[in-house]
Amino acid sequence: MKPALDEIDNQILALLMDDARMPVATIAKRVDIARTTAIARIANLEKRGIISGYGVRLNQELYQPAVRAYVGITVDPRKASALVKVLEKMPQVETLCAVSGTVDYMLTLRCQSTGELDRMLDQIGAADGVRQTSTSIILTKRIDRSPI
Repeated sequence: MKPALDEIDNQILALLMDDARMPVATIAKRVDIARTTAIARIANLEKRGIISGYGVRLNQELYQPAVRAYVGITVDPRKASALVKVLEKMPQVETLCAVSGTVDYMLTLRCQSTGELDRMLDQIGAADGVRQTSTSIILTKRIDRSPI
């Protein structure tokens, strides 16, 4: 059963998603509750698992390497778990998702240059079980609503 959230919980979560380091006093003031109530609410959200952790959001303009790309991969199903292990060892692999549709996996690569991207694509394409890859280089991020 999904835990119920009230409007105050939702306001607190929205503030923390914008800035996880926001002082509790600031959260309490913006939500119009007592500081001790804000502390208790946040602790309760953590205890219930709604807040599962805190992370760092990098300034992509300053940190983002020169080239990022989406890569769709079609694989031999019998080799899929071995391929995942190979991809886990590649630090350039930012995300890997199993997907439905014409490809089996969609991954995001983060590379320092187009040369590095080319080498990574060659490595992935040569991996045992890979039938086909399809790559799209990310030009700009127009919308980013990811929580972290």
